[in-house]
Amino acid sequence: FLRGWTFPGFANAHSHAFQRLLRGEVESSGGDFWEWRSRMYGFTEWDPADYFNHARRVFREMLQAGITAVGEFHYLHAHGNELGVALIDAAREEGIRITLIDACYLRGGLDGSPPGPEQQSFSDGDADSWARRVSELREADGVRIAAAIHSVRAVDPESMRIVATWARDRKAPLHVHLAEQPAEVEECIRVEGCTPTELLEREGILGPDLTAVHAIHVNERDISLLGEHEVNICACPTTERDLGDRVGPMVALCDAGCGLTLGSDSNAAIDMLEEARGVELDQRRATGRRVLHEPEELFSAATVNGMRALGWDAGELRPGALADFVTVQREDAERRDIGLAQLIYTFGGRDVTNVVVGGETVVQK
Repeated sequence: FLRGWTFPGFANAHSHAFQRLLRGEVESSGGDFWEWRSRMYGFTEWDPADYFNHARRVFREMLQAGITAVGEFHYLHAHGNELGVALIDAAREEGIRITLIDACYLRGGLDGSPPGPEQQSFSDGDADSWARRVSELREADGVRIAAAIHSVRAVDPESMRIVATWARDRKAPLHVHLAEQPAEVEECIRVEGCTPTELLEREGILGPDLTAVHAIHVNERDISLLGEHEVNICACPTTERDLGDRVGPMVALCDAGCGLTLGSDSNAAIDMLEEARGVELDQRRATGRRVLHEPEELFSAATVNGMRALGWDAGELRPGALADFVTVQREDAERRDIGLAQLIYTFGGRDVTNVVVGGETVVQK
């Protein structure tokens, strides 16, 4: 018997589990995204056993917040597939679904410079080597293998096509970091003569199987292209605020035809309801208008849209869908029933009392 209100399990479409260690550790000395990144590199060296234990803690925190599937955007390749397998094993141990989104990362910038010393362990050397390594990973119950072009900075056009072909041949999800920082856009225009979005379109990467993470610094032409190709957009408001990433044109992207999904990214916070309302509240501050995203749209972003972007038939309570659901309850709730607006704007991960994944109870408070 479940007391409270029960909804489909939440999807976290974009996570870097290792960055959970940065929470509260990089909040002095100021700086911008690039200075944060230089400090982040100090947290990328892991022993597989330690990473397994760390990932278990992160995934347990996700489950306790009602997340039943996580997309782990993985580029720590110093041990070949060992750290990826550690993530898979940790997810299975805790009972959360995982889509391991293995990212190809080959260069230090659009100028073709090699990865810097702190990036060397991310690279397989070339895209064919990346593909051979990732092909050794195995899907299982609760496990999907997906692919990522880390970014237009880190992957050359020919290699982008190899990664996309690998994913599409297997009908696997494809993800990419897109236009998070103005410097990336400026460098792409200087080197390739087009924006990152236009570069992806030129190389045949855009499509409904693609999830573009962030998409903050995009212009009207970019928005039109992303919408025309029905690309999913993954917003990560708590991390984007933490990094000073500015506010992306989420309303325009959705109006153009993009599907909205959500991610915890650096795991500065792990709460998909906070991410959902964060999308809307950031838009309010950026535009001076209210209710640009209806509660139904935000709820779909946190559930069915995110699940589809990760390759799962879940996020809806209907016959045939995966039996993943979450129950929330709060003793001070004044209503006997709640709508989606109440769920998104008055509840959070702390209010989760029960989580079921695949019909099995994995959290019970």
